[in-house]
Amino acid sequence: MDHNHIRPWRNIARRKSRQIMVGSVPVGGDAPITVQTMTNTDSGDASATIKQILDCVEAGADIVRVSVPDTDASRALREICRESPVPIVADIHFHYKRAIESAEAGAACLRINPGNIGDATRVREVIKAARDHGCSIRIGVNAGSLERHLLEKYGEPCPDAMIESGLDHIRILQDNDFHEFKISVKASDVFLASAAYMGLAEATDAPIHLGITEAGGMTSGTVKSAIGLGNLLWMGIGDTIRVSLSADPVEEVKIGYEILKSLGLRHRGVNIISCPSCARQGFDVIKTVTMLEERLAHIKTPMSLSIIGCVVNGPGEALMTDVGFTGGGAGSGMVYLAGKQSHKLSNEQMVEHIVEQVEKRAAEIDAVPDQAAE
Repeated sequence: MDHNHIRPWRNIARRKSRQIMVGSVPVGGDAPITVQTMTNTDSGDASATIKQILDCVEAGADIVRVSVPDTDASRALREICRESPVPIVADIHFHYKRAIESAEAGAACLRINPGNIGDATRVREVIKAARDHGCSIRIGVNAGSLERHLLEKYGEPCPDAMIESGLDHIRILQDNDFHEFKISVKASDVFLASAAYMGLAEATDAPIHLGITEAGGMTSGTVKSAIGLGNLLWMGIGDTIRVSLSADPVEEVKIGYEILKSLGLRHRGVNIISCPSCARQGFDVIKTVTMLEERLAHIKTPMSLSIIGCVVNGPGEALMTDVGFTGGGAGSGMVYLAGKQSHKLSNEQMVEHIVEQVEKRAAEIDAVPDQAAE
């Protein structure tokens, strides 16, 4: 995030990592933290997978991962990569030929563990394919699939075991003079994942992919991911993230962006500041916010909107937002524009009017760079 001299308590000092390219997207260094997700369609069904990718991109995905478990999937991957507007990461486990086929099909990155691809010859073949086709590699360490010798050494999955696994895989790539890689050390346990990532961040300058794996459904998974990822991001750790939910991948993207937005690390779309509502509310806050979230989903311009039910906190919140509405009495409330009182409005007209004001303000914000260019 930009250094904030006025509010230094908002500053996050990001860990200095080296930068790699995932297709056209830079990861690490001073590049923005990217948001990823993974398709859950049949990867052999190119049209269904492409549709889901497009939905995820519309929600803000910078990179999308696609599992490649068999030859049908690797054949379909060529069309998927060709039609995708964002880089595709091919998710490979064990089958080194799938990795080679994915590189040839146009994948921008291969998600592998070099140690489970096979013997040194097979590893060299995968690395050669990645190098020949301009692929980066993500080393994906997972607490649920650690190597047997590490489990025997440490007795159970633990931070030291995960870090050692990651560094062992890094060594394999470096021994083959391959350096275009990023790495993750995921676990479903927030404490385990956080400790592993903190240790890894000190042990390597490679870009780090963050995730709390198998986090659960929408509610529990969102909470676990927000705690785990938010804690690490606040410490400056993480160059790209994925929120792993048993839910629509589009929801993963939305949650990922909300986590980054809450820390000031990425800005996209309307940030709605709203109260939980109480007996003082001058209108139905919950219903209104639900409607506005749906009606304003198309706005990509970073901006803020406050929807507060009464005058206790409403005027104060509106002072710091682009557009605001504070509930009042007699079926009407106050509209705020650029932090200042503008005009009263009836509750019945509120949703349509706020949508108009937000769209107008978004257009004004978007016009500023264009005017500067002219």
